Amino acid sequence: MNNNWIARSLVFIFVFAFGSLQAQGLASLLEELSEEYHFTYKEIKTDTFFMEKYLLEIEQEVDQENPNGETFTQRVFLSHHGMDRPVVFITEGYAANYAEDSYYLHELSSFLDANQVCVEHRYFGESVPDSLDWSNLTVYNSAADHHRIVEILKNIYHGKWLSTGISKGGQTTTFFRCFYPDDVDVSVPYVAPLNFSVEDKRVYRFLDNVGDSVCRSRVLNFQLELLKNKEKYLPEFEKLAEKKKLNYRIGTEKGFELTVFEYSFSFWQWGAINCSNIPVEGSPSEMIKHLDRVASIDWVSDKGIAGYQPFFYQALAEIGFYGYDIAPFKDYVTYTENPTFEFTAPEGLDVEYDPVVMQEVDCFVRHRAKNMLFIYGENDPWSSTAVDLTYSNNCVKIVKPGGSHLTRIRNLPENQKSFVQETLRDWLGLNNKQ
Repeated sequence: MNNNWIARSLVFIFVFAFGSLQAQGLASLLEELSEEYHFTYKEIKTDTFFMEKYLLEIEQEVDQENPNGETFTQRVFLSHHGMDRPVVFITEGYAANYAEDSYYLHELSSFLDANQVCVEHRYFGESVPDSLDWSNLTVYNSAADHHRIVEILKNIYHGKWLSTGISKGGQTTTFFRCFYPDDVDVSVPYVAPLNFSVEDKRVYRFLDNVGDSVCRSRVLNFQLELLKNKEKYLPEFEKLAEKKKLNYRIGTEKGFELTVFEYSFSFWQWGAINCSNIPVEGSPSEMIKHLDRVASIDWVSDKGIAGYQPFFYQALAEIGFYGYDIAPFKDYVTYTENPTFEFTAPEGLDVEYDPVVMQEVDCFVRHRAKNMLFIYGENDPWSSTAVDLTYSNNCVKIVKPGGSHLTRIRNLPENQKSFVQETLRDWLGLNNKQ
C-alpha cells in the first residue's frame, strides 16, 4: 500500500466526515446537544449575511461552584455562517435585546467572515434567576457561564474563537479570558476600564487634563453656572423630573447636584456635543434641557438605578467605579466630601468592595495574557482606567486620537485600522490561508 493511496484515503475520510457534518444541519446538532447540556432553542429571523439564527436558552447554575443549587436560563443568540468559519463570541455586559434584531452584525463578524454568538449577561434582561441572591453576581460566575457556553458550542465549531465586548461587555471579555485563558484564541475588549476601587481617582486627573483648556473651561463654567444659581435652575430640574416621573432616593437637590457633576464625565465620554455648543447662558428651561441631553437626569433617579441595578451592585462589589471631585464646587453644594455611588446598592444591602478580584485581573493582563487587543478612545474618561501592558506578552493597546466611548475598529484612523485588522488575521492564522 503506497503513501499516496493512504493520503488520498485520509483526505476522502475528512471530506466525507465534514460533508456529513454539514449535511446533518445545525438544527439537528443543536437537538443532540440540547439533551446533553440542558438548553432549549428556536430558530429566529436573520438577514442574508448569516445562513441561520437561533435563540438558545441555556441552563446555568446560579452559583457555578454549587452544581446542585438553583439554576437560571441564559439567553444566547447564535448566528450561523459556516461550520468552517471562525466564531466571534460576544460577552455582553448588560441585556442583549439588540441581538434579537435580524440585522444585528458585529463589525468583527463581518470583517472575519465569521459565525456570531452573543451572550446576555447574568442578572440582566431575561437571564435572571427567580431569586436575586446578589452574592452570586460575581466576575467568576459570569466567566464560568461563558466557559460552559463555549464548551457546548465547540461541539459544533472546531475552528478559531475570538471573544469581544464593548464597555462593560469589554470588561466581561477580559474577566472571561483571565479565568479561562484557553477557551478562545483571541480577545478584543473595546473601551473597557479596569478600575481598582469604588472611587478610582485616576478619573479626576484625567478630567483635569482631557482635550484643551478652552473646552475644559466651557464645561466647568456650565457646571458652575448651574450650581452657583441653584435657586434658578433647581425648580426647572424638578419640573422636568416630574414630567419624566422621576424620583430620587437621595433627594431632588442632591440628584440635581450629582447630575451636574456627571456632566463633565458624560460630555467627554460620548463626544456628542461640540464645545462651542455648550450654552454660556440661556433660559433655565434651555439650560436644564442641555444638562439632560448630555448627562441625563434619569442617571441617578430611582428609575435609572433600578434599570441598571445589577451593574451598580457589580461596581460596588468587584469591578469598581468613579466618584465626583467636588473641589471646584464646594461653596455651592450640599456635599462636603466627594460623592460616590454606595447609595445605588440594592435596598437593605451593605455592599463591601473586594479589591483582590481586579488586582488578579490586572496581574493576568500584565503578565500572562496572550493575543489580547484593547481598543480605547483618547478623550473617553474610561480610558483613564485602561489596562496597562508590560509588553512582555503578545498584547496590544490601541488608543484612537480624540476618540470617545464610541471608538470602534471601523472609525479608527486608517493606519490603526489596518494594523488592528492585520494583527487579528495574523493571530487567528487567517493570513496563512489562501
